[in-house]
Amino acid sequence: MQFDNELTRLLGVRYPIIQGAVGWKGSGTSSIAVPVSEAGGLGILTALAYENPDEFQDDIRNAMKKTNKPLAVNFTLIKSRQLDVDYYKKYIKIALDEGIKIAFTSAYNGFEIGKEFQEAGGCWIQKCATIRHAISISKKGADAIVIVGLEGTGFKSPEQNTTMINMTAARQYIKVPLIAAGGIGDARGFIGALAMGASGVYMGTAFMATKEFKVDERLKTRIINQNIMDAEYCKKIYNQKRGVSPSLAVGVIHSIPTVKEFIENIINDAQKIMEQFKEWRMFIED
Repeated sequence: MQFDNELTRLLGVRYPIIQGAVGWKGSGTSSIAVPVSEAGGLGILTALAYENPDEFQDDIRNAMKKTNKPLAVNFTLIKSRQLDVDYYKKYIKIALDEGIKIAFTSAYNGFEIGKEFQEAGGCWIQKCATIRHAISISKKGADAIVIVGLEGTGFKSPEQNTTMINMTAARQYIKVPLIAAGGIGDARGFIGALAMGASGVYMGTAFMATKEFKVDERLKTRIINQNIMDAEYCKKIYNQKRGVSPSLAVGVIHSIPTVKEFIENIINDAQKIMEQFKEWRMFIED
């Protein structure tokens, strides 16, 4: 299956599949980003996952030796933790000097960081939790926007909507490519997001359950064994105020494949789904 849309062209990737940023020390590094990019998606190095700028630079160089495919860097902006533009200045310079052209920013407005990448010939993508925030960011010149649905992991906003509403509603107000995030973990979620108006998908939990992701194996076991009908688990996801739990994508994640296998499965299954659409269209036309 071939993909050629404004997002794949913006990022220079084969598939509009993006690996979610992970701020855990040692996890959101080249060990997961490189395999994703090599498999046709976009891998993200998370600045917050490194102990210091030197470690960050070493890992970017390591990544560049392993792949010539596009890679991105994520900068998480949290004022209460002094994670602001000043904190990331050295990381930004290193990323640009080493040839990284794609910046993701999350939480607070990443305009200043995004502008630096755009002026260097790159692009800026902001991750938002609400449609209101996404509309505001689109007016500030973001090249694309990730909107995270309630199904996703992380802190929740009272204004946050489901992934379905995010895509179908936000598409009315925002012209730049939208990227769906929150509860997506298989081909049906991928195709569904595209049908709802997304130009691509952003997946965190699904990539955590791959062989290359560096984390305690107990988390991967928890992901593939989590009961999606567990009321306490669902309550925690929808009302999360602190900490991070695997998203509702666990409902469709039942194994721990390699990154390459995972992406290939999504694309192959997506092809089968699209073939079904063709059959339905023929039936309707008849």
